[in-house]
Amino acid sequence: MLDPIIAISPLDGRYRNKLEEMSDYFSEFALFKYRVRVEIEWLIHICNEVKLKNTRKLTESEIKFLREIVDYFDVVAAKRVKEIEKETNHDVKAIEYYIKETLTDSSVEDLTEFVHFGCTSEDINNLSYALMIQEGTKNFVNSNLQGVIQKIAEMAKTFEDLPMLSLTHGQTASPTTVGKEFANVLARLDRYYKKIDEFKLTGKFNGATGNFNAHVSAAKDEDWENISERFVESLGLEHNPMTTQIEPHDTTAEYMNLYSQINTILIDFSRDIWMYISRGIFKQKLREGEIGSSTMPHKVNPIDFENAEGNMGLSNGIISHLSQKLPISRMQRDLSDSTVFRNVGTVFAYTVLGCKSMIKGLDKLEVNEKVLKKELADNPEILAEAIQTVMRLEGIDSPYEKLKKLTRGKRISLNDISKFVDGLEVDKETKKALKELTPADYIGLAKELTQHYLKKRK
Repeated sequence: MLDPIIAISPLDGRYRNKLEEMSDYFSEFALFKYRVRVEIEWLIHICNEVKLKNTRKLTESEIKFLREIVDYFDVVAAKRVKEIEKETNHDVKAIEYYIKETLTDSSVEDLTEFVHFGCTSEDINNLSYALMIQEGTKNFVNSNLQGVIQKIAEMAKTFEDLPMLSLTHGQTASPTTVGKEFANVLARLDRYYKKIDEFKLTGKFNGATGNFNAHVSAAKDEDWENISERFVESLGLEHNPMTTQIEPHDTTAEYMNLYSQINTILIDFSRDIWMYISRGIFKQKLREGEIGSSTMPHKVNPIDFENAEGNMGLSNGIISHLSQKLPISRMQRDLSDSTVFRNVGTVFAYTVLGCKSMIKGLDKLEVNEKVLKKELADNPEILAEAIQTVMRLEGIDSPYEKLKKLTRGKRISLNDISKFVDGLEVDKETKKALKELTPADYIGLAKELTQHYLKKRK
Protein backbone atom coordinates (compact mmCIF):
# COMPACT_ATOMS: atom_id res chain seq x y z
CA MET A 1 0.00 0.00 0.00
CA LEU A 2 1.14 3.52 -0.79
CA ASP A 3 2.53 5.36 2.21
CA PRO A 4 0.36 8.50 2.51
CA ILE A 5 3.44 10.66 3.01
CA ILE A 6 4.59 10.10 -0.58
CA ALA A 7 1.17 10.49 -2.22
CA ILE A 8 0.90 13.19 -4.89
CA SER A 9 -2.64 14.19 -3.92
CA PRO A 10 -3.43 15.20 -0.33
CA LEU A 11 -6.67 13.23 -0.72
CA ASP A 12 -4.62 10.04 -0.72
CA GLY A 13 -1.96 11.48 1.54
CA ARG A 14 -2.60 13.94 4.35
CA TYR A 15 -6.37 13.40 4.35
CA ARG A 16 -6.45 9.66 3.62
CA ASN A 17 -7.68 8.72 7.09
CA LYS A 18 -10.67 11.05 6.71
CA LEU A 19 -11.67 9.74 3.30
CA GLU A 20 -10.86 6.04 3.38
CA GLU A 21 -14.50 4.93 3.11
CA MET A 22 -14.85 6.87 -0.14
CA SER A 23 -12.68 4.25 -1.85
CA ASP A 24 -15.69 1.94 -1.76
CA TYR A 25 -17.40 4.28 -4.22
CA PHE A 26 -14.91 6.48 -6.04
CA SER A 27 -11.68 4.52 -6.55
CA GLU A 28 -10.62 2.67 -9.69
CA PHE A 29 -11.38 -0.51 -7.76
CA ALA A 30 -14.93 0.77 -7.20
CA LEU A 31 -15.27 1.61 -10.89
CA PHE A 32 -14.23 -1.94 -11.81
CA LYS A 33 -16.77 -3.33 -9.37
CA TYR A 34 -19.57 -1.17 -10.76
CA ARG A 35 -18.66 -2.26 -14.29
CA VAL A 36 -18.79 -5.91 -13.24
CA ARG A 37 -22.17 -5.27 -11.61
CA VAL A 38 -23.62 -3.70 -14.78
CA GLU A 39 -22.29 -6.53 -16.97
CA ILE A 40 -23.66 -9.20 -14.63
CA GLU A 41 -27.06 -7.53 -14.32
CA TRP A 42 -27.28 -7.21 -18.11
CA LEU A 43 -26.51 -10.91 -18.51
CA ILE A 44 -29.24 -11.77 -16.00
CA HIS A 45 -31.63 -9.36 -17.72
CA ILE A 46 -31.26 -10.76 -21.23
CA CYS A 47 -31.48 -14.33 -19.98
CA ASN A 48 -34.54 -13.89 -17.78
CA GLU A 49 -36.34 -10.94 -19.36
CA VAL A 50 -35.57 -11.38 -23.08
CA LYS A 51 -36.04 -14.47 -25.23
CA LEU A 52 -32.92 -14.57 -27.36
CA LYS A 53 -31.66 -17.50 -29.37
CA ASN A 54 -29.22 -19.69 -27.39
CA THR A 55 -30.09 -18.06 -24.07
CA ARG A 56 -32.10 -19.70 -21.34
CA LYS A 57 -33.75 -18.77 -18.09
CA LEU A 58 -31.33 -18.75 -15.17
CA THR A 59 -32.07 -20.67 -12.01
CA GLU A 60 -32.15 -18.90 -8.65
CA SER A 61 -28.85 -20.50 -7.69
CA GLU A 62 -27.26 -19.34 -10.95
CA ILE A 63 -28.46 -15.79 -10.36
CA LYS A 64 -27.05 -15.98 -6.84
CA PHE A 65 -23.74 -17.24 -8.23
CA LEU A 66 -23.56 -14.41 -10.76
CA ARG A 67 -24.33 -11.71 -8.22
CA GLU A 68 -21.76 -13.13 -5.84
CA ILE A 69 -19.13 -12.31 -8.49
CA VAL A 70 -19.99 -8.69 -7.69
CA ASP A 71 -20.36 -9.16 -3.95
CA TYR A 72 -16.99 -10.88 -3.61
CA PHE A 73 -15.14 -8.67 -6.06
CA ASP A 74 -12.03 -7.61 -4.13
CA VAL A 75 -8.60 -6.07 -4.66
CA VAL A 76 -7.22 -9.41 -5.89
CA ALA A 77 -9.95 -9.54 -8.52
CA ALA A 78 -9.30 -5.93 -9.49
CA LYS A 79 -5.62 -6.69 -9.95
CA ARG A 80 -6.57 -9.56 -12.24
CA VAL A 81 -8.59 -7.11 -14.33
CA LYS A 82 -5.52 -4.87 -14.51
CA GLU A 83 -3.43 -7.81 -15.74
CA ILE A 84 -5.94 -8.48 -18.51
CA GLU A 85 -6.01 -4.78 -19.37
CA LYS A 86 -2.25 -4.86 -19.98
CA GLU A 87 -2.96 -7.22 -22.87
CA THR A 88 -6.16 -5.62 -24.18
CA ASN A 89 -5.20 -1.98 -23.58
CA HIS A 90 -8.94 -1.55 -23.06
CA ASP A 91 -10.34 -1.32 -19.56
CA VAL A 92 -13.96 -2.27 -20.28
CA LYS A 93 -12.98 -5.21 -22.49
CA ALA A 94 -10.79 -6.38 -19.63
CA ILE A 95 -13.91 -6.51 -17.43
CA GLU A 96 -15.71 -8.62 -20.04
CA TYR A 97 -12.81 -11.08 -20.26
CA TYR A 98 -12.53 -11.21 -16.46
CA ILE A 99 -16.19 -12.20 -16.15
CA LYS A 100 -15.93 -14.80 -18.88
CA GLU A 101 -12.88 -16.21 -17.15
CA THR A 102 -14.83 -16.36 -13.88
CA LEU A 103 -17.70 -18.21 -15.55
CA THR A 104 -15.40 -21.00 -16.76
CA ASP A 105 -16.41 -24.41 -15.38
CA SER A 106 -19.60 -22.97 -13.88
CA SER A 107 -23.18 -23.92 -14.74
CA VAL A 108 -23.50 -20.73 -16.80
CA GLU A 109 -20.39 -21.29 -18.92
CA ASP A 110 -22.68 -21.87 -21.90
CA LEU A 111 -23.78 -18.22 -21.68
CA THR A 112 -20.35 -16.57 -21.69
CA GLU A 113 -20.80 -15.02 -25.14
CA PHE A 114 -23.81 -13.15 -23.86
CA VAL A 115 -21.58 -11.19 -21.49
CA HIS A 116 -21.40 -7.68 -23.00
CA PHE A 117 -23.99 -8.70 -25.61
CA GLY A 118 -24.87 -5.77 -27.90
CA CYS A 119 -22.93 -3.39 -25.68
CA THR A 120 -20.53 -0.60 -26.43
CA SER A 121 -18.09 0.37 -23.69
CA GLU A 122 -20.03 3.52 -22.96
CA ASP A 123 -23.15 1.47 -22.18
CA ILE A 124 -21.23 -0.02 -19.29
CA ASN A 125 -19.35 3.14 -18.34
CA ASN A 126 -22.24 5.57 -18.21
CA LEU A 127 -24.26 3.30 -15.94
CA SER A 128 -21.25 2.51 -13.77
CA TYR A 129 -20.39 6.17 -13.22
CA ALA A 130 -24.03 7.08 -12.63
CA LEU A 131 -24.32 4.37 -9.98
CA MET A 132 -20.97 5.36 -8.49
CA ILE A 133 -22.05 8.97 -8.10
CA GLN A 134 -25.62 8.30 -7.06
CA GLU A 135 -24.83 5.63 -4.48
CA GLY A 136 -21.57 7.19 -3.32
CA THR A 137 -23.23 10.49 -2.53
CA LYS A 138 -26.36 9.05 -0.96
CA ASN A 139 -24.52 6.44 1.13
CA PHE A 140 -21.50 8.46 2.25
CA VAL A 141 -21.14 12.06 1.09
CA ASN A 142 -24.61 13.13 2.15
CA SER A 143 -24.22 11.80 5.68
CA ASN A 144 -21.36 14.26 6.16
CA LEU A 145 -23.46 17.03 4.67
CA GLN A 146 -26.33 16.07 6.95
CA GLY A 147 -23.97 16.34 9.90
CA VAL A 148 -23.31 19.99 9.04
CA ILE A 149 -26.99 20.70 8.48
CA GLN A 150 -27.97 19.10 11.78
CA LYS A 151 -25.32 21.05 13.69
CA ILE A 152 -26.47 24.33 12.16
CA ALA A 153 -30.09 23.46 13.04
CA GLU A 154 -29.10 22.80 16.66
CA MET A 155 -27.29 26.13 16.90
CA ALA A 156 -30.23 27.95 15.31
CA LYS A 157 -32.44 26.56 18.08
CA THR A 158 -29.96 27.20 20.90
CA PHE A 159 -29.42 30.85 19.97
CA GLU A 160 -32.86 31.67 18.54
CA ASP A 161 -33.45 34.59 20.97
CA LEU A 162 -29.89 35.84 21.49
CA PRO A 163 -29.69 39.40 20.05
CA MET A 164 -26.80 40.32 17.78
CA LEU A 165 -25.81 43.51 16.01
CA SER A 166 -26.09 43.19 12.23
CA LEU A 167 -23.62 44.65 9.79
CA THR A 168 -24.72 45.57 6.27
CA HIS A 169 -21.97 46.92 4.01
CA GLY A 170 -19.79 46.44 7.10
CA GLN A 171 -21.75 49.14 8.94
CA THR A 172 -24.04 48.82 11.95
CA ALA A 173 -27.59 47.84 11.05
CA SER A 174 -30.86 46.61 12.57
CA PRO A 175 -30.20 43.75 15.02
CA THR A 176 -30.98 40.12 14.42
CA THR A 177 -30.42 37.04 16.58
CA VAL A 178 -27.56 34.60 16.38
CA GLY A 179 -30.06 31.79 15.86
CA LYS A 180 -31.81 33.60 13.00
CA GLU A 181 -28.52 33.93 11.12
CA PHE A 182 -27.92 30.19 11.50
CA ALA A 183 -31.49 29.52 10.40
CA ASN A 184 -30.95 31.61 7.26
CA VAL A 185 -28.08 29.32 6.26
CA LEU A 186 -30.08 26.25 7.25
CA ALA A 187 -32.97 27.22 4.97
CA ARG A 188 -30.60 27.65 2.03
CA LEU A 189 -28.97 24.28 2.64
CA ASP A 190 -32.31 22.52 3.12
CA ARG A 191 -33.55 23.77 -0.25
CA TYR A 192 -30.64 22.27 -2.18
CA TYR A 193 -30.30 19.16 -0.05
CA LYS A 194 -33.94 18.32 -0.87
CA LYS A 195 -33.14 18.59 -4.58
CA ILE A 196 -30.09 16.36 -4.14
CA ASP A 197 -32.05 13.80 -2.14
CA GLU A 198 -34.76 13.52 -4.82
CA PHE A 199 -32.41 13.58 -7.81
CA LYS A 200 -32.02 10.64 -10.18
CA LEU A 201 -29.18 10.41 -12.66
CA THR A 202 -29.92 9.25 -16.19
CA GLY A 203 -28.45 6.28 -18.00
CA LYS A 204 -28.48 4.88 -21.52
CA PHE A 205 -28.08 1.36 -22.91
CA ASN A 206 -28.52 1.52 -26.68
CA GLY A 207 -25.29 0.51 -28.40
CA ALA A 208 -22.51 2.07 -30.39
CA THR A 209 -24.30 5.20 -31.66
CA GLY A 210 -27.50 5.03 -29.66
CA ASN A 211 -29.64 3.27 -32.27
CA PHE A 212 -29.56 -0.43 -31.25
CA ASN A 213 -27.91 -1.24 -34.61
CA ALA A 214 -26.27 -4.47 -33.48
CA HIS A 215 -29.28 -5.49 -31.40
CA VAL A 216 -31.68 -5.21 -34.34
CA SER A 217 -29.34 -7.08 -36.66
CA ALA A 218 -29.23 -9.96 -34.17
CA ALA A 219 -32.87 -9.98 -33.02
CA LYS A 220 -35.01 -7.51 -34.97
CA ASP A 221 -38.30 -8.66 -33.46
CA GLU A 222 -37.34 -7.76 -29.91
CA ASP A 223 -38.58 -4.50 -28.35
CA TRP A 224 -35.10 -3.17 -27.63
CA GLU A 225 -36.31 0.25 -26.52
CA ASN A 226 -38.43 -1.30 -23.81
CA ILE A 227 -35.73 -3.82 -22.86
CA SER A 228 -33.23 -1.00 -22.45
CA GLU A 229 -35.61 1.14 -20.42
CA ARG A 230 -36.50 -1.67 -18.03
CA PHE A 231 -32.84 -2.55 -17.54
CA VAL A 232 -31.69 0.99 -16.78
CA GLU A 233 -34.59 1.57 -14.39
CA SER A 234 -33.91 -1.75 -12.65
CA LEU A 235 -30.58 -0.24 -11.56
CA GLY A 236 -32.33 2.72 -9.94
CA LEU A 237 -31.54 5.21 -12.70
CA GLU A 238 -33.72 7.25 -15.04
CA HIS A 239 -33.69 6.01 -18.62
CA ASN A 240 -32.43 8.32 -21.38
CA PRO A 241 -33.60 6.97 -24.77
CA MET A 242 -32.10 9.69 -26.97
CA THR A 243 -28.30 9.62 -27.10
CA THR A 244 -25.29 9.18 -29.33
CA GLN A 245 -22.68 6.62 -28.28
CA ILE A 246 -22.44 8.44 -24.99
CA GLU A 247 -25.03 9.45 -22.45
CA PRO A 248 -24.60 13.25 -22.65
CA HIS A 249 -23.93 13.66 -18.92
CA ASP A 250 -26.30 16.61 -18.64
CA THR A 251 -27.84 15.26 -15.45
CA THR A 252 -24.38 14.50 -14.04
CA ALA A 253 -23.47 18.16 -14.58
CA GLU A 254 -26.80 19.24 -13.09
CA TYR A 255 -26.31 17.00 -10.06
CA MET A 256 -22.77 18.18 -9.40
CA ASN A 257 -23.89 21.79 -9.69
CA LEU A 258 -26.33 21.20 -6.84
CA TYR A 259 -23.31 20.31 -4.72
CA SER A 260 -21.55 23.39 -6.06
CA GLN A 261 -24.38 25.50 -4.72
CA ILE A 262 -24.18 23.71 -1.35
CA ASN A 263 -20.43 24.35 -1.31
CA THR A 264 -20.98 28.01 -2.13
CA ILE A 265 -23.50 28.42 0.70
CA LEU A 266 -21.04 26.84 3.13
CA ILE A 267 -18.18 29.00 1.86
CA ASP A 268 -20.35 32.04 2.54
CA PHE A 269 -21.15 30.65 6.00
CA SER A 270 -17.49 29.90 6.72
CA ARG A 271 -16.50 33.47 5.93
CA ASP A 272 -19.25 34.87 8.14
CA ILE A 273 -18.22 32.67 11.07
CA TRP A 274 -14.61 33.72 10.45
CA MET A 275 -15.72 37.35 10.76
CA TYR A 276 -17.80 36.67 13.87
CA ILE A 277 -14.75 35.09 15.50
CA SER A 278 -12.68 38.09 14.45
CA ARG A 279 -15.29 40.40 16.03
CA GLY A 280 -15.15 38.37 19.24
CA ILE A 281 -18.80 37.29 19.01
CA PHE A 282 -17.61 33.70 19.04
CA LYS A 283 -14.74 32.25 21.01
CA GLN A 284 -13.09 28.92 20.18
CA LYS A 285 -12.62 26.19 22.75
CA LEU A 286 -8.95 25.59 23.43
CA ARG A 287 -7.33 22.25 22.72
CA GLU A 288 -4.43 21.18 24.89
CA GLY A 289 -1.16 21.20 22.97
CA GLU A 290 -2.55 22.97 19.90
CA ILE A 291 -0.53 25.86 18.45
CA GLY A 292 -2.04 28.77 16.52
CA SER A 293 1.15 30.40 15.30
CA SER A 294 4.78 29.35 15.15
CA THR A 295 5.83 32.75 16.52
CA MET A 296 2.78 34.32 18.24
CA PRO A 297 1.81 32.16 21.23
CA HIS A 298 -1.50 33.95 21.91
CA LYS A 299 -3.21 33.02 18.66
CA VAL A 300 -6.25 30.74 18.34
CA ASN A 301 -6.89 30.76 14.61
CA PRO A 302 -10.21 29.85 12.92
CA ILE A 303 -8.44 27.21 10.85
CA ASP A 304 -11.39 24.82 10.59
CA PHE A 305 -13.51 27.39 8.78
CA GLU A 306 -10.55 28.36 6.59
CA ASN A 307 -10.05 24.69 5.71
CA ALA A 308 -13.76 24.30 4.95
CA GLU A 309 -13.67 27.35 2.69
CA GLY A 310 -10.56 26.14 0.86
CA ASN A 311 -11.72 22.57 0.30
CA MET A 312 -15.19 23.53 -0.86
CA GLY A 313 -13.61 26.02 -3.21
CA LEU A 314 -11.50 23.22 -4.67
CA SER A 315 -14.61 21.10 -5.10
CA ASN A 316 -16.33 23.93 -6.94
CA GLY A 317 -13.34 24.45 -9.19
CA ILE A 318 -13.40 20.81 -10.30
CA ILE A 319 -17.19 20.85 -10.65
CA SER A 320 -16.90 23.88 -12.90
CA HIS A 321 -14.62 22.03 -15.31
CA LEU A 322 -16.48 18.72 -15.20
CA SER A 323 -19.90 20.27 -15.65
CA GLN A 324 -18.68 22.24 -18.66
CA LYS A 325 -16.62 19.42 -20.19
CA LEU A 326 -18.66 16.28 -19.70
CA PRO A 327 -21.74 17.35 -21.73
CA ILE A 328 -19.51 18.10 -24.74
CA SER A 329 -18.46 15.38 -27.19
CA ARG A 330 -17.40 15.68 -30.82
CA MET A 331 -19.94 14.12 -33.19
CA GLN A 332 -21.17 10.79 -31.85
CA ARG A 333 -18.21 10.23 -29.52
CA ASP A 334 -14.76 11.32 -28.50
CA LEU A 335 -12.67 10.15 -25.57
CA SER A 336 -11.89 13.50 -23.95
CA ASP A 337 -14.47 12.87 -21.24
CA SER A 338 -12.84 9.63 -20.12
CA THR A 339 -9.82 11.01 -18.28
CA VAL A 340 -11.92 13.85 -16.89
CA PHE A 341 -14.60 11.52 -15.52
CA ARG A 342 -11.99 9.59 -13.56
CA ASN A 343 -11.63 12.64 -11.32
CA VAL A 344 -15.27 12.77 -10.28
CA GLY A 345 -14.45 11.40 -6.82
CA THR A 346 -12.32 14.45 -6.03
CA VAL A 347 -15.41 16.64 -6.33
CA PHE A 348 -17.10 14.88 -3.47
CA ALA A 349 -13.91 14.21 -1.50
CA TYR A 350 -13.24 17.93 -1.15
CA THR A 351 -16.85 18.53 -0.16
CA VAL A 352 -16.56 15.83 2.52
CA LEU A 353 -13.33 17.37 3.80
CA GLY A 354 -15.05 20.74 3.97
CA CYS A 355 -17.96 19.24 5.91
CA LYS A 356 -15.65 17.53 8.39
CA SER A 357 -13.75 20.77 8.99
CA MET A 358 -17.02 22.67 9.35
CA ILE A 359 -18.37 20.27 11.99
CA LYS A 360 -15.09 20.36 13.87
CA GLY A 361 -15.10 24.15 13.85
CA LEU A 362 -18.73 24.47 14.93
CA ASP A 363 -18.13 22.06 17.81
CA LYS A 364 -15.41 24.41 19.10
CA LEU A 365 -17.53 27.58 19.03
CA GLU A 366 -18.69 29.34 22.16
CA VAL A 367 -20.84 32.47 22.09
CA ASN A 368 -19.33 35.51 23.83
CA GLU A 369 -22.47 37.17 25.19
CA LYS A 370 -20.44 39.96 26.77
CA VAL A 371 -19.25 41.12 23.34
CA LEU A 372 -22.73 40.75 21.85
CA LYS A 373 -24.22 42.97 24.55
CA LYS A 374 -21.45 45.55 24.29
CA GLU A 375 -21.79 45.88 20.51
CA LEU A 376 -25.51 46.49 20.83
CA ALA A 377 -25.15 48.94 23.71
CA ASP A 378 -22.41 50.89 21.90
CA ASN A 379 -24.54 51.48 18.81
CA PRO A 380 -27.90 52.99 19.84
CA GLU A 381 -28.06 54.83 16.49
CA ILE A 382 -29.54 51.67 15.00
CA LEU A 383 -32.83 52.64 16.67
CA ALA A 384 -33.18 55.50 14.20
CA GLU A 385 -34.89 53.13 11.78
CA ALA A 386 -37.60 52.29 14.31
CA ILE A 387 -38.15 55.89 15.38
CA GLN A 388 -38.46 57.32 11.87
CA THR A 389 -40.86 54.52 10.92
CA VAL A 390 -43.11 55.32 13.91
CA MET A 391 -42.90 59.01 13.02
CA ARG A 392 -44.16 58.21 9.50
CA LEU A 393 -47.09 56.37 11.03
CA GLU A 394 -47.85 59.37 13.26
CA GLY A 395 -47.93 61.73 10.28
CA ILE A 396 -44.79 63.73 11.21
CA ASP A 397 -43.12 65.52 8.31
CA SER A 398 -39.67 64.45 7.04
CA PRO A 399 -38.99 61.82 9.73
CA TYR A 400 -36.17 60.18 7.80
CA GLU A 401 -34.37 63.47 7.24
CA LYS A 402 -34.71 64.46 10.90
CA LEU A 403 -33.20 61.14 12.08
CA LYS A 404 -30.51 61.40 9.44
CA LYS A 405 -29.48 64.78 10.84
CA LEU A 406 -29.39 63.33 14.36
CA THR A 407 -27.49 60.11 13.62
CA ARG A 408 -25.67 59.88 10.27
CA GLY A 409 -21.93 59.54 10.79
CA LYS A 410 -22.22 60.41 14.46
CA ARG A 411 -21.75 58.69 17.80
CA ILE A 412 -24.87 59.20 19.88
CA SER A 413 -26.22 57.81 23.15
CA LEU A 414 -29.57 56.51 24.33
CA ASN A 415 -29.86 59.79 26.19
CA ASP A 416 -29.57 61.69 22.89
CA ILE A 417 -32.33 59.52 21.47
CA SER A 418 -34.47 60.08 24.56
CA LYS A 419 -34.18 63.85 24.18
CA PHE A 420 -35.10 63.59 20.51
CA VAL A 421 -38.19 61.53 21.34
CA ASP A 422 -39.18 64.07 24.00
CA GLY A 423 -39.45 66.66 21.26
CA LEU A 424 -41.81 64.62 19.10
CA GLU A 425 -45.48 65.53 18.86
CA VAL A 426 -46.81 62.08 19.69
CA ASP A 427 -48.88 60.68 22.56
CA LYS A 428 -47.35 59.65 25.88
CA GLU A 429 -47.69 55.92 25.21
CA THR A 430 -45.80 56.20 21.94
CA LYS A 431 -43.08 58.31 23.55
CA LYS A 432 -42.78 55.82 26.41
CA ALA A 433 -42.48 52.86 24.03
CA LEU A 434 -39.79 54.59 21.94
CA LYS A 435 -37.80 55.68 24.98
CA GLU A 436 -37.88 52.18 26.46
CA LEU A 437 -36.68 50.58 23.23
CA THR A 438 -33.08 49.34 23.34
CA PRO A 439 -30.91 47.80 20.62
CA ALA A 440 -31.14 44.41 22.36
CA ASP A 441 -34.96 44.55 22.19
CA TYR A 442 -35.06 45.68 18.57
CA ILE A 443 -35.01 42.25 16.90
CA GLY A 444 -38.39 42.26 15.19
CA LEU A 445 -39.61 38.72 14.50
CA ALA A 446 -36.15 37.15 14.36
CA LYS A 447 -36.94 34.69 17.15
CA GLU A 448 -40.39 33.81 15.77
CA LEU A 449 -39.14 33.39 12.21
CA THR A 450 -36.48 30.99 13.46
CA GLN A 451 -38.95 29.02 15.55
CA HIS A 452 -41.45 28.82 12.70
CA TYR A 453 -38.84 27.54 10.24
CA LEU A 454 -37.43 24.96 12.63
CA LYS A 455 -40.95 23.70 13.36
CA LYS A 456 -41.82 23.58 9.67
CA ARG A 457 -38.80 21.47 8.70
CA LYS A 458 -39.47 18.71 11.24
